[in-house]
Amino acid sequence: MKITNIEAIPVPIPFTHGGPLADFIVGKNWTELGHLLVRVDTDAGITGYGEAFGFNAIQTTKTAIDTLIAPLALGRDATQIESLMDDLALKTHIFGRYGVTTFALSGLDIALWDIAGKAAGLPLYKMLGGAHRNEIPAYASLLKYQDPDVCARLTEEALGRGYRFIKLHENTIEPVAATRAAGGDQLPIMLDVNCSWSPHQARTMVEALAPYNLHWLEEPLWPPENFEALAQLRAESGIPIAAGENACTAWQFDQMFKDGAVDYAQASVTKVGGLTEMRKVATLAEVANVRVQPHSPYFGPGFLATLHFIASSRDIESIERFYVDLEANMYGNTLDPVNGFIRVPDSPGLGIDPDPVFIKKYRTDSG
Repeated sequence: MKITNIEAIPVPIPFTHGGPLADFIVGKNWTELGHLLVRVDTDAGITGYGEAFGFNAIQTTKTAIDTLIAPLALGRDATQIESLMDDLALKTHIFGRYGVTTFALSGLDIALWDIAGKAAGLPLYKMLGGAHRNEIPAYASLLKYQDPDVCARLTEEALGRGYRFIKLHENTIEPVAATRAAGGDQLPIMLDVNCSWSPHQARTMVEALAPYNLHWLEEPLWPPENFEALAQLRAESGIPIAAGENACTAWQFDQMFKDGAVDYAQASVTKVGGLTEMRKVATLAEVANVRVQPHSPYFGPGFLATLHFIASSRDIESIERFYVDLEANMYGNTLDPVNGFIRVPDSPGLGIDPDPVFIKKYRTDSG
């Protein structure tokens, strides 16, 4: 089964999030979620969809797919996923082993797994070894508001919708305190500071955070690859540490685990190298006695791939769900949480294809 066409499709989706506009991590007031779909067609008539990271980097990643990855992958055997991805990584390594090159490879890899499942007539979780459960608890991943009152209000709202875990994207104490007061002592609260602090700043902040009993502290340090300092903070703070959304390939995770840097490994399927690489990270994590907790603030094939991966894993706690209201969803309401749980699709491959009417309306290229 040969690859006949690879198309990278930018699909920004307007959204609201119940708080004031903020630049968060993308350098501007954030009103759209940028998705980059990767459509792969084959001579067997089977089409797969993947997703490559992401947000306001989608045009750069699209260029990498169009000019770097697609010319090398066209005509190749779509069923030989691991050998193909290994060959493409080798041939493109001169342009960077991490970042945009690996984002592009991730999107292709997810699409190939979708094709493999469709060809076999099996949902992806069965291709990955079978499901331990068919519904996954979701945690509400709030955006950055820098406003304690907004954090408290949205925490109460999310709990009312059935969520049982709350993640904040803040780097000060007051929003954490407000969320704890709103959610009560038993609510698992995660705090992602998006690499805001130096090691010295982090030591001061974890002392102030101690009373709020965080479920985990996520990416506290800049730069994120300073695994030695992260390991030291983990040992000193007593707070479980989560990191890895900015790591690409299993090799970076291997070093992270050897340094004893994390309690939770947060590989992101659209950034790490796709499902092929996610499986390698999971194996390394199991050997190192580190829990996997994927990063998945997506609403496209990247989210679906993560959902199937979690279903096939024994002890991943929950799936990240960005707490926003989209103007439209490429899967309709199929993946909306119900009482805080998301059902894993049973149809072959990823289980659902993006709505072509949605793509036609929201894509921003000339396709």
